[in-house]
Amino acid sequence: MTPSSMSPRSIGLLCAASAQGLIGAAAGVSAVLRDYPVTGGQMLRYTLAALVLFGVLRVRRIPLLRPTRRELVRLGLLSLSGQTVFNLCLFAALDRADPATVGSILGATPLLLVLVAPLLGGRRPSRSVFAAAVLVVAGAAVVQGLGGGTAVGLVFACGVALCEMGFTLIAVPLLPRLGAWRIAAYATAMAIPQMLVVGVFTDGADLIRTPSGTELVALLYLALPLTAGAFLLWYSALARVEPERAGLFMGLVPVTAALSGLVLGTGTPTIGQFAGALLVGVGVVLGLRAEEGEPDAPNVEPAGQSVEEISAPAATTAELPPTNR
Repeated sequence: MTPSSMSPRSIGLLCAASAQGLIGAAAGVSAVLRDYPVTGGQMLRYTLAALVLFGVLRVRRIPLLRPTRRELVRLGLLSLSGQTVFNLCLFAALDRADPATVGSILGATPLLLVLVAPLLGGRRPSRSVFAAAVLVVAGAAVVQGLGGGTAVGLVFACGVALCEMGFTLIAVPLLPRLGAWRIAAYATAMAIPQMLVVGVFTDGADLIRTPSGTELVALLYLALPLTAGAFLLWYSALARVEPERAGLFMGLVPVTAALSGLVLGTGTPTIGQFAGALLVGVGVVLGLRAEEGEPDAPNVEPAGQSVEEISAPAATTAELPPTNR
């Protein structure tokens, strides 16, 4: 089936699965950058990603639109929650709790979306989609495995999950006018000064240093496939699919993290992890089938963008389920 023959909903589901699979496959990159200044690394990453995204806008001849005051505020909140605070909470959580704990709590995000997204859209939460989300969360927890950590680490991990939800819900009202390409470019650009301000206070003169070869490769991956690629795919999905159904694919993050470790020889998934992956798959399928007989939400094609403009970059190694966005 060619992209042009696929329905907008099918394209949205494909984008959602690709985005979350890409995020899961990038999970091990944060370990490579553990000795690099957090804020400086993120600032470099977002600078490169923003240059690429605005360059694509120019090549595709997608005109820049001046955001209204309300849109500007929403873009700032989107960048703050989904990029700046997300990363700060993530690294703080990983310093105080093991990746399994952080990944398991982050896996609860589909349940939050199932409950909150319909209410914000003036709809009642779907019982069938909620039940599917429970399976997805349970499967993600099994794949990830429950770990340990301090109480403060758990608080930061909950902050990561809330930022993940904000990354989705704050963007939805912006899509009809700005479209996926512009939102990805604008939000990424706004994360640069935010990280700079935080970095001045946290890292000072050590904000940026010359990365090693391995660190440079990690930063390039975070900037291009993960930031530019996954952001675009995710916002393209939200333009075509209800947030709660797109959110079901968040359960793929620990699954693709485990599978990438198997493929690349960095880890060996257990039988329990395969069982958890099966639960995630069943939950996603049930959640998508639940839309039959329910009224469709209006599909919004991303502004100034065609289906052919959406492509998923190649993924790389992973093992730790949570990843810096």
